[in-house]
Amino acid sequence: MTAQRKTMVVKIGSSTLVGDDRRIRRDFIADLARQARALRDMGWNLVVVSSGAIACGAPKLGFASRPADMPSLQACASVGQCILSAVYDEEFRAQELLTSLVLLTRHDTARRTSYLHARDALTRLVDLGVVPVVNENDTTTVDEIKFGDNDTLAALVSCLVSADLCVTLSDIDGLYTANPSLDPTATFIPRVTKIDAAIIGSAGDSTTSVGTGGMITKIRASRILMTAGIASVICSGEECDALVRLAAGESVGTLFAPPADRLDIAPRKLWIALGDSAHGSVVVDEGAARAVVECGSSLLPVGIRSVQGTFAAGDVLDVRDADGFVIARGRAAAGSDELELACGRRQDDIARNHLLAALAGKPAIHRDELIVFA
Repeated sequence: MTAQRKTMVVKIGSSTLVGDDRRIRRDFIADLARQARALRDMGWNLVVVSSGAIACGAPKLGFASRPADMPSLQACASVGQCILSAVYDEEFRAQELLTSLVLLTRHDTARRTSYLHARDALTRLVDLGVVPVVNENDTTTVDEIKFGDNDTLAALVSCLVSADLCVTLSDIDGLYTANPSLDPTATFIPRVTKIDAAIIGSAGDSTTSVGTGGMITKIRASRILMTAGIASVICSGEECDALVRLAAGESVGTLFAPPADRLDIAPRKLWIALGDSAHGSVVVDEGAARAVVECGSSLLPVGIRSVQGTFAAGDVLDVRDADGFVIARGRAAAGSDELELACGRRQDDIARNHLLAALAGKPAIHRDELIVFA
């Protein structure tokens, strides 16, 4: 019987993909293709989440640095995506591997049906032996429908293809207790089993002139992956044979290991966590936080301290504890105006208020529409 193949998602940042001379690093992609061939021989499929379109296109259009206005960014992405795709195609074809281009936006994933179509397309490509190269569709996106960073996109793709491992190749070799470029006492963290406020606080900003992400976005993406039961690694893009060594079980970079006893998360809840960005948030008291995290309870209005942002019923919200730490994400049963009036009120009090009729007898966020983060 043939062993079931595993799937690895690798996310490559712009600063890793584009050199100091602002040219695409063809040698890096050639080495990535060589590792992809080795992974295929080891029983692994590979999906690439690639930044770099804007960074590749900007110098071709005569920009001395990354432009600030949206139309110019879109133009750079349009030109750069062609350059990027051609290099991926050529170098992977040299290893007898076929690539495809998949461009996504929040518009494609915020709706459940579109999310499922994206999942089916990616899964079929992988089944056919193709190496999908996924990027955000920066040519047509605007701020309202952007993922904002490819770390979040990599987490989304990992959930879509039910990946066994997600690897971020970065300009840093992993997570430290502080930003090592600013704090000489920072120490390396080889393994993380729980992402708490202290870990979030250690993620100093590592945004570069050609990229949009930072360590904080990588940590947040890893937290969602841990919740989904998917292991993830942050390591240096210059680490020799990093992907092959990780597939062989070696320790490279920082491993974010999901809890061994983590229950299976329903696909719908993963869609809530990743498909759309949060449109607002609610801050809950200690009792409500404990009920949501430890007991798997729905969130009732009585446990809400405050409502932040403007949103409608069905929109995705972050659920924050009293310290502002995001403990869960879910779909609101009512709009922000109603929840502001209902917060802190018991169900019998809500039932007597005709303005809150929509919330009478039901939670602010039902547990079936709520995902608690690991």
